[in-house]
Amino acid sequence: MPEVKSMFREVLPKQGQLSAEDVPTMVLCKPKLLPLKSVTLEKLEKMQQEAQEIIKQQELASKEQQQQSERAE
Repeated sequence: MPEVKSMFREVLPKQGQLSAEDVPTMVLCKPKLLPLKSVTLEKLEKMQQEAQEIIKQQELASKEQQQQSERAE
């Protein structure tokens, strides 16, 4: 990169104290990805799905028992 020459040249004092002003600046962090569903919501959905599967299994079992009892008669 070519250096740009300015009209002013930097002057450092040979005596005394040198002070620099620290200007607070914003620090940008990486964006954090948030889950679309909370952990609690995922657990509730999983519990609901398991309950529905159990109900389906019970319904199938009761239908099979009815069919077997009808055949036996």
